[in-house]
Amino acid sequence: MQYPKFKEMERAYGFDEVALVPGDITVNPDQTDLRFSVGPHEFQFPILASAMDAVVSPSSAIAYGKLGGLAVLNLEGVQTRYEDADAVLQKIADTPQAEVTTLLQKLYAAPIKDSLVAARVRAIKQGGVACAASMTPANTKRLAPIALEAGMDILVVQSTVTTATHMSKSAKGLVLTELCEQVKIPVIVGNCCSYNAALELMRTGVAALLVGVGPGAACTSREVLGIGVPQVSATSECAAAREAYLKETGKYVSLITDGGFRVGSDICKAFAAGADAVMIGSPLAQAIGAPGRGFHWGMSHPHPALPRGTRVKVGSVASLEQILFGPTSVTDGTQNFVGALRTSMGMCGARDLREMQRTRMIIAPSIKTEGKYLQMVQRV
Repeated sequence: MQYPKFKEMERAYGFDEVALVPGDITVNPDQTDLRFSVGPHEFQFPILASAMDAVVSPSSAIAYGKLGGLAVLNLEGVQTRYEDADAVLQKIADTPQAEVTTLLQKLYAAPIKDSLVAARVRAIKQGGVACAASMTPANTKRLAPIALEAGMDILVVQSTVTTATHMSKSAKGLVLTELCEQVKIPVIVGNCCSYNAALELMRTGVAALLVGVGPGAACTSREVLGIGVPQVSATSECAAAREAYLKETGKYVSLITDGGFRVGSDICKAFAAGADAVMIGSPLAQAIGAPGRGFHWGMSHPHPALPRGTRVKVGSVASLEQILFGPTSVTDGTQNFVGALRTSMGMCGARDLREMQRTRMIIAPSIKTEGKYLQMVQRV
C-alpha cells in the first residue's frame, strides 16, 4: 500500500560517490590554464587558503601569495585579539585535547583590537601580495572600514550559513547590496549550498560565493545542527544558479567550493561539479611552519554557548610548496594538488577551468574500491 509522503527527499552526492569520465581528447597537463580571478586580481592557481587561524597568518599569507595563490586572513581570530599571536597559537597547540575547547572559548572572548586589524592587513600588503580578509556579517560594518583603510584588496564576509535576506527583530543587519556599492573592492560571501540562496546572493552584486556548509575536517555543524549538503551536489546546484544569473544579467559570479577536501581527486571533482576555485584548510594546516603547529580547528569552535568544531591533529608533514606543487613521495593524493588538477584536466580534455566544468561526471560509489583489494588490506 502506498502512503502519502510528508516531503520528497533528493539524493545528494559527495566526493567519494562520483567519478570523472576521461575526455574524447586529451591535453598536455603543462598546457592547462589554471588562472583564477577575483575582480581585477588574478592568481596563478585556483586554490585559496582558508580563513582559519591554524592555516593563515600574515606571514603564511605572504608566502602563499608569493607562490601565486590567495590566502584569506581571519580578522576575528587570534591575530587581531593578541599582539603576540604566536604565543597564543603555541598555547593552543600545547593544550591537552580534553581542555582545548574551554581554552579556545576563553581566548576568543578577548576583544578584537582595531589597531591589530589594521596592522595585520598592512603587514600582508607590505609583503607585496594581495590581501583578502574575512569577517562575520555581525562585525563587517565595524571592521571593513578599518581593513579598507589599511589596504585590504578583497573582502570576505563569512558565516556558517549566509543568505541575502536575514530576518531579525533586533537592529538592522548587514545589507549586502549596500556593502558591495560602498566598499569598491571585490566582495566574496558565504557560505551557501542551494540554488535559490546562491541566486539571491549573486543578485546583491558580490564577486564570488563560497559553497559548503559543514564539510570541513574540524567542523561539527552537521553533527550538532544537522545541516549541510554534500559538496558535489552543493557545488552543482550553485553552479546552476551561476549559469542562470549569467544568462539573466551577462555577469559571471565565481563559485569557490569551501571545505571537505582531503586528496587531489576531491579538488578535481569540485571543478567538474562547477567550481571556479576551491578553498582548503586542513591540508594546508599540515604544512611545516603552518600557524596551527600541526593542529587545525574551525571558526565555530570557540562559540561561547554552542561550539561547533573540534581541534584535530593533522601533523606537519611537508612544506607548503610540496603540498601544492610537489614533488611528492606519497601516493595517497595528499600532496601536489596543483599537479593533480593539471593532470586530471589533461585527461578530461579540459584546457582551462571553464572547460573542466563541462567534464562528464557519473555516480560511482565503487570508484575508490574497485580492484583495490590489495591496497586496502595492506594499508596501515
